[in-house]
Amino acid sequence: MQIVTKTDDLEILCARLSEYSYVTIDTEFLRESTFWPELCLVQIASDDESAIIDPLAEGISLEPLFKLLQNPNVLKVFHAGRQDLEIFHHLSGEVPTPIFDTQVAAMVCGYGESVGYDTLVASLTGASIDKSSRFTDWSRRPLSDRQLTYAEADVTHLRVVYAKLEEKLRTTEREDWLAGEMKVLETPETYLVPPENSWKRIKSRNNKPRFLAILQAIAAWRENQAHRQNIPRNRILRDEALLEIASNPPSNEEKLSHVRGIGRKFADGKMGAGLLAAIKTGKELPEEDCPFVAQKTPLPKGMGPLMDLLRVLLKMRCEENEVAQKLVCSSAELEKIAADDNAEVPALVGWRFEMFGKDALALKAGKIAFTAEGRKIRLITLE
Repeated sequence: MQIVTKTDDLEILCARLSEYSYVTIDTEFLRESTFWPELCLVQIASDDESAIIDPLAEGISLEPLFKLLQNPNVLKVFHAGRQDLEIFHHLSGEVPTPIFDTQVAAMVCGYGESVGYDTLVASLTGASIDKSSRFTDWSRRPLSDRQLTYAEADVTHLRVVYAKLEEKLRTTEREDWLAGEMKVLETPETYLVPPENSWKRIKSRNNKPRFLAILQAIAAWRENQAHRQNIPRNRILRDEALLEIASNPPSNEEKLSHVRGIGRKFADGKMGAGLLAAIKTGKELPEEDCPFVAQKTPLPKGMGPLMDLLRVLLKMRCEENEVAQKLVCSSAELEKIAADDNAEVPALVGWRFEMFGKDALALKAGKIAFTAEGRKIRLITLE
C-alpha cells in the first residue's frame, strides 16, 4: 500500500496514473465542525496500483492531483461522488471531468435507487466490505492499518464495479443515458448555492411573501457568516430560530435577545447588529420583489385514477428495462404529465420519452390500455 505524503511523490504518482484510461477515486472527510468539508484522505487506484494520499501531511500540495482530475483523457470513477466532487470543486475551483458515477450507473442498469456501495460491491464482486472504520476520525494521525485497509478497499473494489457496469451499459447501448446525468455532476453550478437562495433549504409551511422575504434575508446573512467563519450553519443560528424571527421579526436588540437560542451577548454584539440589519432588509423589500412559492394545488377530480395508471405504467416499463424508477420520473413529474401533455419534465424528452413518456401520453389519449394475463400485466393497442 502506497501512502503519499510529499508533493514530489504525488507528482510522480499522478504522472503514472495519467497514462491510464480511468482511475477510481474516493475521499474521507469530516464536516461536523466546519462549513466546508475538511479533506482528510484521498484514495486513488488504476488497474495496476492503488495509493492513499494524505492531504493533511505537512507541506504537501495537491496541485498534481488537481491536474490529473482535469485531464480530459482520464475518466474519474466515483461512487455517489457528489460530496467528493463538491470538495474538489471547493479546493481547486474546478469540477473533475470527465466522470463516471457508479451509483448513477447502477440505477441505469437496474440495481435499484441510490444503491449503497456495500450492496453494489457484494452484488457485482461477491466481496464483503469491512464497515468498522466507516465513522472513524480520519483527521487523527497516525492512521491505523485497519483504517488504511478500509480506505484502500473503497477504490480497489470500485475497479471491478466500474468494469462490470461499463460493460453492461455498452451491451445495452445505454452510455448516452448515463452521459446526461454526468453532465449535471460536472457542472460547477451544481455545487454553488447563492446565499440568497439558502432559505430554500429550510422547511416551512408559511408561504406568505413578507415572511419569505425576511427568511431569505436572514438565511443569506447566516450563510455568509458560516462561509466566513467556516463553521456549520446551525452554529450561527438554528433553522428554528430563523423561522421564529421571520414569523415575529424583532426590531431591536432587546427583542432579539428574547428569541430562543439567542442570548444578550449575541444580540448586543456585531452578530446581533448584522442580523437586525438583515431583518430590516427583508421587512423593507418591495412587495413585488418578495419570494413567491406557489401552493401545491390538489389534483383535479378524476385525476387520481389516471395517476395510479401512470404509476403502474412507470413501474412496468422500468421493470422491463431494468432501470430505477427514480431516474426516469418522479411522483411530482408524473402529476405534471397527468395534467399537461406538454409538461416540461425529463420524462418527455430523450431516452426517457422513448422508454416511458411516449406510452404515458398514449395512455392518456386512450390509444393503449392495460390487460391482465394471469399474474402479468401487459399493454394492448386500442383501435
